[in-house]
Amino acid sequence: MARATQQTIENIVHTEYSEVMQKSYIDYAMSVIIARALPDVRDGLKPVQRRVLYDMHELGIKPDGAFRKCARIVGDTMGKYHPHGDSSIYEALVVMAQDFKKGRALVDGHGNFGSIEGDGAAAMRYTEARLQELTADAYLSDLDKDVVDFMPNFDETEKEPVVLPVRVPNLLINGAEGIAVGMATSIPTHNLGEVIDGVIAYMKNPDINTKEMMQYIPGPDFPTGGMVTNQDELHAIYSTGVGKIKLRGKVEIEQLKGGHTAVVVTEIPYTMIGAGIGKFLSDVAALSDNKLTNDIVDISNQSSKEGIRIVIELKKGADIDYFLNLLYKKTRLEDTFGVNMLAVADGKPETLGLVPIIRHHVDFQFELATRKYTTLLRKEREKKEVQEGLIKACDVIDLIIEILRGSQSVADARECLMHGETKNIKFKSKQSEKDAKLLEFTERQADAILQMRLRQLVGLEIDALRQQYAETMQRIAEYSDILEKRSSMAKVIIKDLKEFKKKYATDRLTVLDNVAEAVVEEKPIEEMDVAVLLDRFAYARVVDMPTYERNKDAADAECKKVIFCKNVDKLFAFTSQGRQYMIKVLDLPFGKFRDKGQPIDNVSKFDASTDHVIYIEAMANLVAKKVVFCTKTGMIKLVAGEEFDVTRRDSMATKLADDDEVLCVGAIDFDDTLVMQSKNNYFLRIEAETIPEKKKAAIGVRGMKLDKKDELVGAYLLHSGDNTEVEVKGKKIQLNRLHISNRDTKGAKR
Repeated sequence: MARATQQTIENIVHTEYSEVMQKSYIDYAMSVIIARALPDVRDGLKPVQRRVLYDMHELGIKPDGAFRKCARIVGDTMGKYHPHGDSSIYEALVVMAQDFKKGRALVDGHGNFGSIEGDGAAAMRYTEARLQELTADAYLSDLDKDVVDFMPNFDETEKEPVVLPVRVPNLLINGAEGIAVGMATSIPTHNLGEVIDGVIAYMKNPDINTKEMMQYIPGPDFPTGGMVTNQDELHAIYSTGVGKIKLRGKVEIEQLKGGHTAVVVTEIPYTMIGAGIGKFLSDVAALSDNKLTNDIVDISNQSSKEGIRIVIELKKGADIDYFLNLLYKKTRLEDTFGVNMLAVADGKPETLGLVPIIRHHVDFQFELATRKYTTLLRKEREKKEVQEGLIKACDVIDLIIEILRGSQSVADARECLMHGETKNIKFKSKQSEKDAKLLEFTERQADAILQMRLRQLVGLEIDALRQQYAETMQRIAEYSDILEKRSSMAKVIIKDLKEFKKKYATDRLTVLDNVAEAVVEEKPIEEMDVAVLLDRFAYARVVDMPTYERNKDAADAECKKVIFCKNVDKLFAFTSQGRQYMIKVLDLPFGKFRDKGQPIDNVSKFDASTDHVIYIEAMANLVAKKVVFCTKTGMIKLVAGEEFDVTRRDSMATKLADDDEVLCVGAIDFDDTLVMQSKNNYFLRIEAETIPEKKKAAIGVRGMKLDKKDELVGAYLLHSGDNTEVEVKGKKIQLNRLHISNRDTKGAKR
C-alpha cells in the first residue's frame, strides 16, 4: 500500500496554476481559430462546411441524383467527421443552400430552407438536399486522383480530406463570416466570372498589383444586389484586407392614384438579410412616430420568391429627395459592411489582401494540377506497360497458348512468362521450350496475359489495342509536358477556369459607384406647451394644452400625475434604488386625450422588475428648487435641483446605505412639511426647509430616531392645502394636523 502511494506521489507534476491555465486557453483558442471558425484560404471553407460537402460526396448525393434527407447527411457527418452538435452542422448545410447568403449556393436544397426575411429553415427531418452541379464539378471532382492529403477522423476509423480540391477561388466567391477567439473574419462575396478573370490575369502576370487586379475584380458582388457607395475606398480595402464598405439598397419611385407617390425598395443591402428587414419596417414607422416626417401614408412588405418589394406610400406633394435621405440616414437602407479578410494560410491565421488571396489560390491550383497529372501519368504508364505486354503476347500467341495448356498451375504459367521457367511445363517441341525460356514479361504484363480473353485475338481487337497504345503514348507525352513545363500546366488550369466561367458565370448584381453621404437637415421642432399625463399603471402620454383644458376634469381624476412643461423638455424619473432616468418628452406618444400611452420603462433604461418609480417631474420644474430625499432607514437630505440636469439616460440620484431604499422624493416649496411614519406607528412631522442641503453623492442626515428594529414604512411631502390621510389600526390620521417637531426626534405614537 505504501509503495502504491509513493508511486502516485512521483507522478504529480508541480507547476504554476497560471501557466496551466494559459496553455489550456491557448490550445482552446487555436482549436477554435484553426478547426472551427476561420476558412482555409485554399478552398475557402470552414471545417464543418468541408466535412458536409465531403460526406455528401461519399454518400453519392449527386446533382443529377435523388435528394436525400438532411437528417441523414447531418447524422452521417456528425458520426464520421464532425463530433459536435447537430445544430451547427445543419446550420452550415442550410447556409450553403441559401442563394441569398452565398455568392453561389453549394448545396441544392429541397423544402423550406428559410427566407431572406429571417425565417428559419424547417427541421432537418423534413428538408432534403443534394450537391449543386458547380460543387460536383469544381469542388469535389478530382478527389479520386490523390490531389489532396487525407487525415484520420476524430476516432481514426475514417479518412477525411485536409482540404477540398476546389478549382475556383471560393473564399472570394462565397465570402466568409466567423468569430474565433480574439479575432473575426468578414469577407464579402464576389462575382464568379470576375474572380476567374482575376485569377487568369494573375497567372499571366504574377507581378500584378491591386489597382491592376481591380480592372478584373472591381468590387464585391452581393447576392442581394444593392449598391456600393464608396467605390474609391475599395482599393485601400483590397490592399490591406480591412476596411468598411458602404452599402445602399435600390429604390424605385412609382406614381399611384390620387397623386400619391410610392417609394419601392427592390434590393436591400447585404447586411439587412434576416431580422434586418423587420427592423427596417419598424424604423420606417418610427420616422412618423418621432415626427421626423408626416408624409408616410402606408408601409407594406410585398416581398415574395420573385424578389424584394417593400412599398412605402407617401402623401401627395411629399418631398421625395428629403424622404430618401431620411431613409438612408435613419434606417438600415444604407449600412456598412465591415471587411476583415482573415483566413488560415500556411496553418496560421493571416489577414490577406485581394492579390495575396489569389496568389494562395493559384499556388494551390498548381499543387493540385501537379498531383493530379502525376497520378494520371503513373496510371498511363501502367496502362502502357500492360498494352505493350499484350501486343507482344499477340506476336507469340501460339507459344503462350502452349505454355498455358502445358502448365499445372497459374503460378507455373506466370513464372514461365516472367522468368522463362519451364521446369513444370509440358511443351509439344523442344523449340517451343527453348523459345519459352527467352520470355521476360513483367509481373503486371503476365497478369494481364493470364486474364486475356480469346476474343482479344480477333484481328480488329488487336488493331484496337494498337490504337489504344498510340493514344496512351500521346497522353503520356501530354502529361509529361504538363509536369515538366509550368507554362503548359498554366494553360491547362486556365482552360479549365474558362470552362467554369462559360458554364457557371452570372451577371453582376451589385452596382459600384461613389455617392455622397445622405444628409438630412432636420426640421426644427416647433416648441409648445404640453401636459404629460401619467396614469396609475405608469403609462405616459402627451397632449397639447387646449386638449388638456377641454378634458381637465377627466385628466385630473384619472391620472396619477399631470406634468406641465414644454414638448422639448426632459423628464426625470427617480426610483426606490436611488437612480434617476432621463426621458425626453418627444419620445412619449403625442396625440389625442384617449390615445393609449406608453410604459415609462419602455422609453428609458429603467428595469421595472427590480426597481419602481417614486417621483417623476420635468427638469424645467426642478432646476430652481430643492429636492428632498427620505429613505427607509430614516435618512433625509435636500439636493439642489440643478444637480440632476444631466445628459445621461441613467445616473445616480442619491447614495444609499446597504439594504436601504428611497421612500419619498419631491421638489419642495418654502412652506412644505415632511411626515415620516415608522413600522411601529410613530409619526414625525418636520418643516422641509429645516432639512440640511447635501450633494447627490451624500447619504444625508438622520431625520427620525428609530428603535433598533424599527424602520420607516412611509414618508409624505405635504404641500400647502394637502389633506393626506393614513389609516392606523382602523383609525384615519390627517397628516396636516400633526404637530410640527424638530428633526432627529422620535415623534409621537399613534
